[in-house]
Amino acid sequence: MPHVITQSCCSDASCVYACPVNCIHPTPDEPDFHTAQMLYIDPVECVDCGACVTACPVDAIKPHTKLTGSEDVFATLNADFYATPRPRPILAPVVPPLQVRSGDLRVAIVGSGPAAMYAAEEVLTIPGARVRMFERLSQPYGLARFGVAPDHQRTRGVTRQFDHIAADPRLEMRLGVEVGSDVTHDELLRDHHAVIYAVGAATDRRLDIDGIDLPGVTSATEFVAWYNGHPDYAGRTFDLSSRRAVIVGNGNVALDVARILTMDPDLLASTSIAPHALEVLRDSAIEEVVVVGRRGIEQSAFTVPELVGLCSTTGVDVVVRDEDLRTLPDSDPRAAILRAAPSGVGNRRIVLEYLLSPTAILGESATAGAEFVHNELVAAPDGSTRVKATGLQRVIETGLVLTSIGYRGRPVPGLPFDDATATVPHEGGRAAGVPGAFVTGWIKRGPTGFIGTNKSCAQETVRSLVDDYNAGLL
Repeated sequence: MPHVITQSCCSDASCVYACPVNCIHPTPDEPDFHTAQMLYIDPVECVDCGACVTACPVDAIKPHTKLTGSEDVFATLNADFYATPRPRPILAPVVPPLQVRSGDLRVAIVGSGPAAMYAAEEVLTIPGARVRMFERLSQPYGLARFGVAPDHQRTRGVTRQFDHIAADPRLEMRLGVEVGSDVTHDELLRDHHAVIYAVGAATDRRLDIDGIDLPGVTSATEFVAWYNGHPDYAGRTFDLSSRRAVIVGNGNVALDVARILTMDPDLLASTSIAPHALEVLRDSAIEEVVVVGRRGIEQSAFTVPELVGLCSTTGVDVVVRDEDLRTLPDSDPRAAILRAAPSGVGNRRIVLEYLLSPTAILGESATAGAEFVHNELVAAPDGSTRVKATGLQRVIETGLVLTSIGYRGRPVPGLPFDDATATVPHEGGRAAGVPGAFVTGWIKRGPTGFIGTNKSCAQETVRSLVDDYNAGLL
């Protein structure tokens, strides 16, 4: 009875180190770890010990006999990952314990999201080490609390692990304190050997087109924060009186928003959605959400697990043009998932549109539509595929446009900043040119990976910190 990793996989690799036969890949030291959409269990090598089930913080692992109908596809996905043999040792690599020259290491961590919590966990493996965490908001855990869709309850379960870390008496969490205004970097260094900045990517990439500032246009990130009860957005209002909404961008956040906009509010009532958002969604007139990507279906930014969740949403049809679907090879799991997507009379619809780039938001005093130009795929000299505008235009009538084209980091006072990547330049997590300052998470590597990807990222940063501490540099 092999075990199977399912949709809520957070990629923190706890299962990798728990597995006694090294049958879960990719591991953090393998080159495809940071690009894989999830982790996978080898059904041939799995010995059914269940160690991975206990280790998983988000309940993503099940025996194959306990998969629900919508999860059956994950048995195939796990097996397909091993269709091509992978060279691997008998056992997963062992992460050596951290050793320090004395037991009084004191570390300040700025932020309390996944990157911060995994960094704290790593520091607290050192006997005698202490952590003081500073969070601007009145509640901790960042995007794990305010960014995960409210109906993804298993993914939100990672906060139980964070609660366990926060319960360590050597961790002091200071909520409602903003570093840079309430306390400075220099003040933190007076009381700590080092400061780890885990401040994430707090802003959205802006879509610079005409009409972008019209009422009825906002970012998907702000909409997510609103329906998740983020205190900064609790007072926001969104007009859901039009029949159609348009989302520009087709990553996982875009699909989350499309699903929330079309789900039966009675189903959302049993989730952790903010009460004020549920009340508004109950009165929503939206019947169709158009999710637009500038590239082709093969280049979709969403992951296969996210697509599985979308296509299994009760009362929602997922629609793709036949000409787009035909471009997917039969070996692509997305083809089978989309072909099998259910449809029903009276259902709300999510339409996946491709090869369209926004050129303007239309309207006088409020949004009335979105103008797009059709694209075509062309081969670039380097062998990659690019998009080229054809000049053919299309207008989609809508009263609500949500942009979801990526996150962007903001400069951190006192630290260097690379405007091109919107990250802090670093070496192994050491902020360039600022002794005692370290970075982890999205402000370190950019907005890539999943919740659990921050674990290996934090391990690298904390090991650099410990090396500097042992060398007497802090």
